[in-house]
Amino acid sequence: MTTRVLLVGGTGLIGHFVHADLATRPDTVVTSLTRRKSCEADHVMDFERLCAAPETTLHAAALSGADAAISCLGTTLRAAGSQAAMFRVDHDYVVAFARGARALGARQFILVSSVGAGGPGFYLRTKGAIEHGIRALGFSRVDIIRPGMLLGYRAEARPMEAIGQRLAAVLAPLMVGRLARYGAIDAKTVAKAIVRLVGQAGDGCRAYDNTDLRRIEVVPDFWTGD
Repeated sequence: MTTRVLLVGGTGLIGHFVHADLATRPDTVVTSLTRRKSCEADHVMDFERLCAAPETTLHAAALSGADAAISCLGTTLRAAGSQAAMFRVDHDYVVAFARGARALGARQFILVSSVGAGGPGFYLRTKGAIEHGIRALGFSRVDIIRPGMLLGYRAEARPMEAIGQRLAAVLAPLMVGRLARYGAIDAKTVAKAIVRLVGQAGDGCRAYDNTDLRRIEVVPDFWTGD
Protein backbone atom coordinates (compact mmCIF):
# COMPACT_ATOMS: atom_id res chain seq x y z
CA MET A 1 0.00 0.00 0.00
CA THR A 2 1.35 3.40 -1.01
CA THR A 3 1.65 6.17 1.58
CA ARG A 4 1.12 9.67 0.18
CA VAL A 5 3.09 12.34 2.03
CA LEU A 6 2.95 16.12 1.72
CA LEU A 7 6.01 18.02 2.92
CA VAL A 8 6.77 21.70 3.53
CA GLY A 9 10.21 22.93 4.44
CA GLY A 10 11.79 20.25 2.28
CA THR A 11 14.71 22.49 1.27
CA GLY A 12 15.76 23.24 4.87
CA LEU A 13 18.28 21.57 7.15
CA ILE A 14 15.96 18.80 8.39
CA GLY A 15 13.50 18.77 5.51
CA HIS A 16 16.21 18.13 2.92
CA PHE A 17 17.12 14.84 4.59
CA VAL A 18 13.47 13.91 5.15
CA HIS A 19 12.65 14.43 1.48
CA ALA A 20 15.71 12.54 0.26
CA ASP A 21 14.95 9.56 2.52
CA LEU A 22 11.23 9.38 1.72
CA ALA A 23 11.98 9.60 -2.00
CA THR A 24 13.91 6.31 -1.82
CA ARG A 25 11.02 4.38 -0.22
CA PRO A 26 9.16 2.29 -2.83
CA ASP A 27 5.96 2.40 -0.77
CA THR A 28 5.92 6.20 -0.43
CA VAL A 29 5.07 9.09 -2.74
CA VAL A 30 6.30 12.41 -1.36
CA THR A 31 5.30 15.81 -2.71
CA SER A 32 7.39 18.74 -1.53
CA LEU A 33 5.55 22.07 -1.51
CA THR A 34 7.97 24.97 -1.88
CA ARG A 35 7.80 28.72 -2.42
CA ARG A 36 10.53 28.50 -5.07
CA LYS A 37 11.38 25.58 -7.33
CA SER A 38 14.71 23.95 -6.48
CA CYS A 39 14.32 20.48 -8.02
CA GLU A 40 11.96 18.49 -10.24
CA ALA A 41 10.21 16.93 -7.24
CA ASP A 42 9.06 20.30 -5.95
CA HIS A 43 5.52 21.62 -6.35
CA VAL A 44 5.64 25.43 -6.23
CA MET A 45 2.94 26.79 -3.97
CA ASP A 46 1.67 30.32 -3.34
CA PHE A 47 1.54 30.23 0.47
CA GLU A 48 -0.35 33.51 0.69
CA ARG A 49 -3.07 31.96 -1.42
CA LEU A 50 -2.90 28.86 0.74
CA CYS A 51 -3.46 31.02 3.84
CA ALA A 52 -6.50 32.62 2.22
CA ALA A 53 -8.13 29.33 1.20
CA PRO A 54 -6.30 26.34 2.70
CA GLU A 55 -9.17 23.90 2.21
CA THR A 56 -9.32 24.44 -1.56
CA THR A 57 -5.86 25.54 -2.67
CA LEU A 58 -4.23 22.11 -2.45
CA HIS A 59 -7.16 20.57 -4.33
CA ALA A 60 -6.75 23.23 -7.01
CA ALA A 61 -3.07 22.31 -7.26
CA ALA A 62 -4.18 18.89 -8.57
CA LEU A 63 -2.97 17.01 -5.50
CA SER A 64 -5.14 13.92 -5.27
CA GLY A 65 -4.89 13.22 -1.54
CA ALA A 66 -2.60 12.64 1.42
CA ASP A 67 -2.11 10.11 4.18
CA ALA A 68 0.43 12.11 6.17
CA ALA A 69 1.77 15.66 6.20
CA ILE A 70 5.10 16.91 7.52
CA SER A 71 6.15 20.47 8.34
CA CYS A 72 9.84 21.25 8.62
CA LEU A 73 9.13 24.87 7.68
CA GLY A 74 10.69 27.68 9.64
CA THR A 75 12.59 30.91 9.23
CA THR A 76 14.58 33.31 11.41
CA LEU A 77 13.92 36.84 12.54
CA ARG A 78 16.96 37.96 10.57
CA ALA A 79 15.72 36.37 7.34
CA ALA A 80 12.09 37.43 7.80
CA GLY A 81 12.91 41.01 8.78
CA SER A 82 10.31 41.41 11.52
CA GLN A 83 8.43 39.43 14.15
CA ALA A 84 5.22 39.76 12.14
CA ALA A 85 6.86 38.39 8.99
CA MET A 86 8.46 35.53 10.92
CA PHE A 87 5.14 34.63 12.56
CA ARG A 88 3.51 34.65 9.11
CA VAL A 89 5.91 31.97 7.86
CA ASP A 90 6.39 29.90 11.01
CA HIS A 91 2.78 29.93 12.21
CA ASP A 92 0.33 31.02 9.54
CA TYR A 93 1.89 29.12 6.63
CA VAL A 94 2.27 25.94 8.68
CA VAL A 95 -1.29 25.99 10.04
CA ALA A 96 -2.69 26.78 6.58
CA PHE A 97 -0.71 23.86 5.14
CA ALA A 98 -2.06 21.61 7.88
CA ARG A 99 -5.64 22.70 7.14
CA GLY A 100 -5.14 21.92 3.47
CA ALA A 101 -3.59 18.54 4.22
CA ARG A 102 -6.48 17.70 6.54
CA ALA A 103 -8.92 18.57 3.75
CA LEU A 104 -7.05 16.13 1.50
CA GLY A 105 -7.63 13.37 4.04
CA ALA A 106 -4.33 13.24 5.94
CA ARG A 107 -4.72 11.36 9.25
CA GLN A 108 -1.22 12.15 10.55
CA PHE A 109 0.66 15.40 10.95
CA ILE A 110 4.33 15.59 11.92
CA LEU A 111 5.50 19.01 13.12
CA VAL A 112 9.06 20.13 13.70
CA SER A 113 8.82 22.44 16.71
CA SER A 114 11.47 23.17 19.34
CA VAL A 115 12.47 22.19 22.84
CA GLY A 116 10.85 24.66 25.23
CA ALA A 117 7.96 25.44 22.89
CA GLY A 118 5.44 27.70 24.59
CA GLY A 119 8.06 29.16 26.91
CA PRO A 120 9.20 32.77 27.25
CA GLY A 121 10.35 34.84 24.32
CA PHE A 122 8.91 35.42 20.86
CA TYR A 123 10.47 32.34 19.26
CA LEU A 124 9.24 29.85 21.86
CA ARG A 125 5.81 31.50 22.13
CA THR A 126 5.47 31.17 18.36
CA LYS A 127 6.38 27.48 18.47
CA GLY A 128 3.83 26.94 21.22
CA ALA A 129 1.13 28.70 19.18
CA ILE A 130 1.90 26.48 16.18
CA GLU A 131 1.60 23.32 18.28
CA HIS A 132 -1.73 24.53 19.67
CA GLY A 133 -3.01 25.33 16.19
CA ILE A 134 -2.09 21.92 14.81
CA ARG A 135 -3.63 20.05 17.73
CA ALA A 136 -6.96 21.81 17.13
CA LEU A 137 -7.33 20.63 13.53
CA GLY A 138 -8.57 17.11 14.27
CA PHE A 139 -5.79 14.91 12.89
CA SER A 140 -6.04 11.35 14.16
CA ARG A 141 -2.36 11.41 15.04
CA VAL A 142 -0.01 14.33 15.70
CA ASP A 143 3.72 13.83 16.24
CA ILE A 144 5.52 16.90 17.61
CA ILE A 145 9.29 16.96 17.16
CA ARG A 146 11.07 19.10 19.77
CA PRO A 147 14.82 18.99 19.07
CA GLY A 148 17.46 21.04 20.84
CA MET A 149 20.23 22.86 18.97
CA LEU A 150 20.44 21.45 15.45
CA LEU A 151 23.80 20.39 14.07
CA GLY A 152 24.44 20.40 10.33
CA TYR A 153 25.45 22.56 7.41
CA ARG A 154 23.10 25.24 6.12
CA ALA A 155 23.52 27.02 2.79
CA GLU A 156 21.90 30.03 4.47
CA ALA A 157 24.28 31.82 6.82
CA ARG A 158 23.05 31.87 10.45
CA PRO A 159 25.88 33.43 12.52
CA MET A 160 24.14 33.09 15.89
CA GLU A 161 23.30 29.45 15.20
CA ALA A 162 26.92 28.76 14.25
CA ILE A 163 28.03 30.22 17.57
CA GLY A 164 25.40 28.14 19.35
CA GLN A 165 26.61 24.96 17.65
CA ARG A 166 30.18 25.57 18.82
CA LEU A 167 28.97 26.29 22.34
CA ALA A 168 26.80 23.15 22.29
CA ALA A 169 29.83 21.04 21.37
CA VAL A 170 31.71 22.40 24.40
CA LEU A 171 28.77 21.82 26.75
CA ALA A 172 27.86 18.38 25.39
CA PRO A 173 29.46 16.40 28.26
CA LEU A 174 27.31 18.33 30.76
CA MET A 175 23.99 17.81 28.95
CA VAL A 176 22.85 14.61 30.63
CA GLY A 177 19.67 13.51 32.39
CA ARG A 178 16.90 16.12 32.15
CA LEU A 179 19.31 18.55 30.50
CA ALA A 180 19.78 16.22 27.51
CA ARG A 181 16.68 17.62 25.80
CA TYR A 182 18.37 21.03 25.58
CA GLY A 183 21.58 19.73 24.07
CA ALA A 184 22.62 19.49 20.43
CA ILE A 185 21.35 16.89 17.98
CA ASP A 186 22.33 16.15 14.40
CA ALA A 187 19.70 17.17 11.83
CA LYS A 188 20.11 13.77 10.14
CA THR A 189 19.07 12.03 13.38
CA VAL A 190 15.94 14.17 13.58
CA ALA A 191 15.14 13.48 9.92
CA LYS A 192 15.54 9.71 10.38
CA ALA A 193 13.15 9.80 13.32
CA ILE A 194 10.57 11.71 11.29
CA VAL A 195 10.77 9.21 8.44
CA ARG A 196 10.37 6.31 10.88
CA LEU A 197 7.25 7.95 12.30
CA VAL A 198 5.50 8.35 8.94
CA GLY A 199 2.54 5.99 8.78
CA GLN A 200 2.86 4.73 12.35
CA ALA A 201 -0.35 3.28 13.78
CA GLY A 202 -2.10 4.66 16.83
CA ASP A 203 -3.97 7.88 17.47
CA GLY A 204 -3.34 10.81 19.78
CA CYS A 205 -0.63 13.41 20.24
CA ARG A 206 2.96 12.44 20.88
CA ALA A 207 5.93 14.71 21.65
CA TYR A 208 9.60 13.78 21.21
CA ASP A 209 12.72 15.43 22.62
CA ASN A 210 16.36 14.67 21.80
CA THR A 211 16.48 11.43 23.79
CA ASP A 212 13.25 10.18 22.24
CA LEU A 213 14.37 11.02 18.72
CA ARG A 214 17.53 8.97 19.16
CA ARG A 215 15.55 6.04 20.60
CA ILE A 216 13.11 5.95 17.68
CA GLU A 217 15.89 4.29 15.69
CA VAL A 218 15.27 1.21 17.86
CA VAL A 219 11.69 1.75 19.08
CA PRO A 220 9.87 3.78 16.39
CA ASP A 221 6.57 4.03 18.28
CA PHE A 222 8.10 5.32 21.52
CA TRP A 223 5.53 7.26 23.56
CA THR A 224 6.58 10.24 25.70
CA GLY A 225 3.18 11.57 26.69
CA ASP A 226 2.43 15.28 26.44
